[in-house]
Amino acid sequence: MLHELLLALLGFTGDLIVDEREQRKTLGLAFNSDSPLSDECTFKLAPDISFIEPSERDLIERLIKLGFYYRELDRFAKKSRNLSWIKSVTSVHPLERADELSKQNREKKPSVYRRAIANGIGEIISVYRSAVLHIEQKLLAETTPILATVTQGLNKFFVLFPPLYEVILEIERDDIRGGQLLNVLNKRCHCGVPELRTCLQRLLWHGHQVMYNQLAAWMVYGILQDPHGEFFIKRQEDGDLDHRSSQEEISEKLARTSVYETSLTDWHSGFHISLDMLPDYIPMRLSESILFAGKAIRVLRNPSPAFQFQKDKSFQQTMRGSQRIQGFMHSDFPETESELDADLTAGELLPQSEADKIEAMLKELKESSEFHKRSFECTVDSVRAIAASHLWQLVVVRADLNGHLKALKDYFLLEKGDFFQCFLEESRQLMRLPPRQSTGESDLMVPFQLAATKTIAEEDKYFSRVSLRMPSFGVTVRSSQADMARPKVSLAGKANLTSDTSVDGWDAIALEYSVDWPMQLFFTQEVLSKYLKVFQYLIRLKRTQMELEKSWASVMHQDHIESAQHRKDGINGSTSQQRRQGIRPMWRVREHMAFLIRNLQFYIQVDVIESQWKVLQTHIHDSQDFTELVGFHQEYLSALISQSFLDIGSVSRILDSIMKLCLQFCWNIENQESHPNTSELENIAEEFNKKSNSLYTILRSSKLAGSQRAPFLRRFLLRLNFNSFYEATARGVLNVVRQRPALPL
Repeated sequence: MLHELLLALLGFTGDLIVDEREQRKTLGLAFNSDSPLSDECTFKLAPDISFIEPSERDLIERLIKLGFYYRELDRFAKKSRNLSWIKSVTSVHPLERADELSKQNREKKPSVYRRAIANGIGEIISVYRSAVLHIEQKLLAETTPILATVTQGLNKFFVLFPPLYEVILEIERDDIRGGQLLNVLNKRCHCGVPELRTCLQRLLWHGHQVMYNQLAAWMVYGILQDPHGEFFIKRQEDGDLDHRSSQEEISEKLARTSVYETSLTDWHSGFHISLDMLPDYIPMRLSESILFAGKAIRVLRNPSPAFQFQKDKSFQQTMRGSQRIQGFMHSDFPETESELDADLTAGELLPQSEADKIEAMLKELKESSEFHKRSFECTVDSVRAIAASHLWQLVVVRADLNGHLKALKDYFLLEKGDFFQCFLEESRQLMRLPPRQSTGESDLMVPFQLAATKTIAEEDKYFSRVSLRMPSFGVTVRSSQADMARPKVSLAGKANLTSDTSVDGWDAIALEYSVDWPMQLFFTQEVLSKYLKVFQYLIRLKRTQMELEKSWASVMHQDHIESAQHRKDGINGSTSQQRRQGIRPMWRVREHMAFLIRNLQFYIQVDVIESQWKVLQTHIHDSQDFTELVGFHQEYLSALISQSFLDIGSVSRILDSIMKLCLQFCWNIENQESHPNTSELENIAEEFNKKSNSLYTILRSSKLAGSQRAPFLRRFLLRLNFNSFYEATARGVLNVVRQRPALPL
């Protein structure tokens, strides 16, 4: 009887102690290793046993539950540690391996975390087996064996096995894997039974070993080691791709994706945090740091092959320029430095000592018997700081971030005013006509290249990255800042320059900036689109200012010619004087327009762009963290857009209307120099006065002038209203402003 009890304690039933599930064989429900776990104990004493006392029966019933728990725990451990699916996959042809692996995943759902937990359970049940063996030896040594010996030897397992069985039952029932499994164990570790807490912490330790291995692969080598989708860092396409996709479909998709696109996608959207697999005790901030560190390591360990060549070429160009300026010629110096720089680029983006340091910190966490949140946070922050520092070194120092920022400021923010002044002058006659659908961009290339020849020095190595673009035609685009993101032009007919609905296709002029590795990490498409938005606004403003100046010069030149001709012909100059007196109010309007446009230009170029540029340069000088630089640059662009009022619809629309009215005024004056249409010019002047006073009224409101979004706005208002002219005239249009919707601040 006692021997059969000992066998039952190890999961083997017989005649006296039976398993109810084995009795179902007659019903065709045979029990095997793949059968689901039972919700209740199925080990029972045979009902036909009559020689056992009721007290002994209760004690035996209590003991054999341990045997049932042991068998279920052992079944779970063996099932979770079963690696037969690896053999079945490796024996398949490589082209069919992905489909076979996907099939195995759907059927058996292997889990590395479950296998680790199974190893921990194996440790616990091995202690239990040793205890049963020790009891057997004691029973054999005693002359009168008693049940109390068995109970006394297994007493501590009555506390351990039921909760452990509940854990594996929950895991099997809810198909818990990965980070979810760590959550379950972590919650159950908070109990008041020391022995049980020790066992659960041991299981959690085994689970953490897998997580630390995945962290080491990700944060030391930039490799996502997650064959079964259990890590909280995942590839973006994992959620988008259908797991039932065939290998041919996956291969076709990968073939369509270039290496360049893959590299960009990996950094910007290739990986994401899976909240389902993120353990609750790891804050979101830490998970984002882990995500960033791994992506940074991937970049540092996999530099673009073209980057080394570009660095060598850039260095040689810089040295040639220095030689011309400083007057020294050492033929061997550039080559030696270039070779040294190439070696550094190839092997020192992430020194091996730094990688060893990261690995040592993670190894220290891995060897700890318990998970300490504070230590984990410090390690992750340290790894992130190392990755961010080396990425900063790559982008700022090696790739010359400041040079690219200066180039974007020169061309997108019109810092090179002489170049754009020359370009607008050369293309002025071209822009008086609507752009042609087929040759609009090529027509502009001639004045663009001519302006570059006149104003751009040979040492400007970044100008070659700038290209002029005109978007596709066919759909009408209004000259509105709101539509800058999708500029198009209608060529259905000639533009009516005096109409409120007139369009100017040249407002859609765009610049493109070519960005190579690793600057794509910093200058994303979103960032370049913001630069483009500001550029299109500034180029319109500069074009308007130039037209106001050119119209005045043109009319004055024509007036001088006519006056000289009248004096030559001996004609009385009273008629000319009367004509001048008649259009003098129009010249006052032109001066008001030029005054507003000049002050707006000065405000944006000096008060906004230059001040924000100095702030950005200070941040770049003081910071050595890549993510901080990205944040500072985003703040820089946001400040440019907000302080230029491009994000306020009402102000943007008024400025757009004012620039359009200025151009209409100039074109009307020049097209009708001898006999100007006074009534039409008066209508333009009246509309301009309304718009300019509305602009002043909105800008001087407490919501804008009193806020921190535009710290230099008061200076702009002071320049506009230096003689209280706008203050006095704005009262007449106050009712017009009040009808406008509230400002979306």
